[in-house]
Amino acid sequence: MNATSTWISRNVERLRSARGKAAAADREGDGVARRSAPVRGTHERLQATLRKGGEALSPRALRRLLAELQDVVAPRVSEIEGGRRAQAVATWYAAAEPEERRDLWLLMCEQFAPDATRFKSAQQRYEAAAGTADAPQAEAHLRRAMVSQRTRLLQRFAVFPEGMRFLVDLRAELLRELKADKRLLPLEVELEQLFSTWFDVAFLELKRLSWDSPASLIEKLIKYEAVHDIRSWADLKNRLDSDRRCYGFFHPRLPGEPLIFVEVALVNEISVSITPLLDESAEATDIQRATTAIFYSISSTQTGLRGVSFGDSLIKHVAETLTAEFPRLRRFATLSPIPGFRSWLARHGAAQLERLDDRQRAELGRAVGFEPPQITHVLAAADKALELPAKSPVRQLLMQCAARYLGRELQDGKPLDPVARFHLGNGARVERLNWAGDPSAKGLKQSFGLMVNYLYDLKRIDKHRDLLAQGRVPVSGDIEALCRD
Repeated sequence: MNATSTWISRNVERLRSARGKAAAADREGDGVARRSAPVRGTHERLQATLRKGGEALSPRALRRLLAELQDVVAPRVSEIEGGRRAQAVATWYAAAEPEERRDLWLLMCEQFAPDATRFKSAQQRYEAAAGTADAPQAEAHLRRAMVSQRTRLLQRFAVFPEGMRFLVDLRAELLRELKADKRLLPLEVELEQLFSTWFDVAFLELKRLSWDSPASLIEKLIKYEAVHDIRSWADLKNRLDSDRRCYGFFHPRLPGEPLIFVEVALVNEISVSITPLLDESAEATDIQRATTAIFYSISSTQTGLRGVSFGDSLIKHVAETLTAEFPRLRRFATLSPIPGFRSWLARHGAAQLERLDDRQRAELGRAVGFEPPQITHVLAAADKALELPAKSPVRQLLMQCAARYLGRELQDGKPLDPVARFHLGNGARVERLNWAGDPSAKGLKQSFGLMVNYLYDLKRIDKHRDLLAQGRVPVSGDIEALCRD
């Protein structure tokens, strides 16, 4: 065994046994039981002798763990050696209890922050140099001062073979705890910024997933499918049939793990219902005559990469790949759920009813059996959406409200609906609403069975983004008419 392996083995054992040793040390004290106490930061805990109630690691174990982290980024330690030391910490982390993991996060947040004095000095120098010949050097100095030791630490964790997987999973776990403990925010933000660089589209590879792909990869599609659950192997095979395509983005440090994937149907017109697309007995389309590509499911797979955007790049790359293979393709659109519509209507439906004139209100009242109609009456009638005739006032109201929800409702300049936020942010426009587009229990629960087509006009993507930036949702004429009704 070489010196490095010996070091890893020794320190893994030290880290794993830290809890037991810490507990023993506490028992050797004055025997006073731990009690609940105000939350102490790691600076105070590292100087203490005894652990207080609610603290996972004792001061002694915390100091030991901090020393291990500092060894990872020691100035004279090489990248490879630092990565090996980081791997030892990651091995301890895998066996640690949740609260012990939190102590590691807190150390990373509070003990590896930027040097406040150095940063303030660099900032003052930058402000004083503005507009002078010294400005470039002052900016460079400020940028260096803004880099925390934490950045270096996280980079070392990314060195060992499973390091990227470790960091992505760590952030996924961290995100769940942010609301309860804001002290963890610096670590979460720094991870997001690093991931935005490490997972830039320039470093990703677009791959097609087919029935001939490795079984382990196909199983990932079943695991991560987030829009329309894959019910069986036959269902999966249908989605990978000759008139279908499935593509995913992959990162070289996460082999065999799609970061995001899209399922595409090659058809002759924009689809109005998900039912035929998921029909396992339907005949395959003649793909050489297909004119339209329907993106009917897009699923992100890594919670730890939340906030790292590569969805728009995926759609553009897939559109270019499909066009090269099928020159007849002219339209690229989605068939998408509207997951937030029902809950929005329950909250804001009363305001929508106030938009009706006396005649419309009377017709709606007769349809639901209550005059004047209340939103609770409308929602009760909408629960039988699939039974409503084409000219039903309830059906017409639902279409109008859905159009306004998608085409008018913004929060902080962004669409309320999460799926709309994704596609409109990528440069699509709201094209058409489809009644009974998803008659499944899930579709009825989310949006009374309504689905929407978002159109990707590749020549107008930037224009649509500009409109959204101005607070205007790009919509088709049909949607605009429903919004005004």
